[in-house]
Amino acid sequence: MLGGVGLSAGVAVGALLAEEVSGSARYAGLGGTFQVLGAALVAVPMARVMAARGRRPGLVLGYALAAVGAVGLVTAGIVRNFPLLLVASLLFGGATASNSQSRYAAADLALPHRRARDLSIVVWATTVGSVLGPNLVGPSAPVADALGLPRLTGPFVFSLVGLLLAIGVVALRLRPDPLVEARRRALDEGDEAGEPTHGSVVRGLRVAFSRPMARLGILTLALGHGVMVSVMVMTPLHMHHGNADLTVIGFVISIHILGMFAFSPLTGMAVDRLGGRSVALLGAGILSAATLLASASPMGESGTLVAGLFLLGLGWSCTLVAGSTLLTNAVPAAERPGAQGASDLLMGLAAGGGGAVAGVIVDRVSFHALALTSLTFALAIGVLAVTTRLPADPPAPATA
Repeated sequence: MLGGVGLSAGVAVGALLAEEVSGSARYAGLGGTFQVLGAALVAVPMARVMAARGRRPGLVLGYALAAVGAVGLVTAGIVRNFPLLLVASLLFGGATASNSQSRYAAADLALPHRRARDLSIVVWATTVGSVLGPNLVGPSAPVADALGLPRLTGPFVFSLVGLLLAIGVVALRLRPDPLVEARRRALDEGDEAGEPTHGSVVRGLRVAFSRPMARLGILTLALGHGVMVSVMVMTPLHMHHGNADLTVIGFVISIHILGMFAFSPLTGMAVDRLGGRSVALLGAGILSAATLLASASPMGESGTLVAGLFLLGLGWSCTLVAGSTLLTNAVPAAERPGAQGASDLLMGLAAGGGGAVAGVIVDRVSFHALALTSLTFALAIGVLAVTTRLPADPPAPATA
C-alpha cells in the first residue's frame, strides 16, 4: 500500500513535470517511458539480490532506488535539467519493480491451495495506495510552497515519504524472510537437494521455458500486460480527439483501474479453484472482448469505450494472477528469484514496447487498428492456454 502511494503520487504529475522541464509537450511522455524501462532493468539486479539474501533486501533495493529517483526528480524540477529528470525517472521505476515483486513474496510461504488468493490480495492492496496517491497532488501544492519548491515537484515529496515508509515496513516487519524460510522448509522436508538459489534472469528464462506451465505463465504475463498497456495509454488521446472533457477521460481511466485491481481477490480464488490455465484462458477471452469494444468505440466519450476499458482491466487481472501463480507453482524454490525476475523484465519490456508501438499505430493508422492489433495478442494467450498440456505424472517406482 505504501509503495503504491509512493509510486502513484509522483506518476500523477510526471508528464506535466517532464513538459515543464523540457519546455516541449513532445517530450512529456519520455519520463513515463524511462520509468517503465527502469522497472524492467531493476528487476535484473533485484532477482540476484533476492536469490543471495532473500525478499527483504531485494524489495528494499527497489524502493531505495525509487527514493533516490524521487529526490532526483525534485532536483531536476528545481534546476530545470531534462537529462537528470530522465535518469531519475529510470531510478523511480524501482518502485514499480518492488511493488510487482511483492506479490511473489506473498506466495513464498502460502499453502499451495491458497497461493493464488494470497498473491492476489497483495495485488489488491497496491490498489489502495494507487488510488490514494493521485489524491495527494492537491495537498502537495502548499507543501511545495512551504519548502520553496516548484509546485509540480510537490507530489514527489509525498512519493519520497511513502517510499521511505515502505522501506521501513519491509525492513522491520518482513520477518522471517519468506523466500529464505521457504527454501529452508523445502530442504528440511527433502523436497529439494542442497542446490543454491539462482537469481540470473537468463537462467530463469531458460528454466521457465523448459517447463510447459511455467512457459505458459510467463508468456501470459508478458502478453496480457502488453495488451493492457497498449490500449490504455492511447485511450485518453482517442477520447481527447473526440473533444471529450478531461473529467470524463479521468472517469474512464478510473473505471479501468477499478477493473484492474478491485476484483483481484476473486481472481485469485478462481485460480485456486479452477487452475491457472483456465483463468488465463478466461483472461484471454475478456481481453479479446475488451479490444473489440475499444475498436468499435467512436472518438470522444461512449459507453462501449467505458465497458471496453473496464474489461481491459479485468482481463489483465486474470492474466496477472493466473500467470504469476502458474510460474511460481511450476518452478522449484531455488529457481524462483531468477524466473520471477525474468517475468517482470519481460512484462516491463512488453509494456515499454507496446506503449511505443501503440503511439505509432494510432499516429499512422487509427485507434481502431491498434485495438484490433492488440486483439491478436489477446487471442495468442488463449491459443497458448488451450495448447499447453499438463505435464504427465512421473511413473510410479518399480516394486520388487
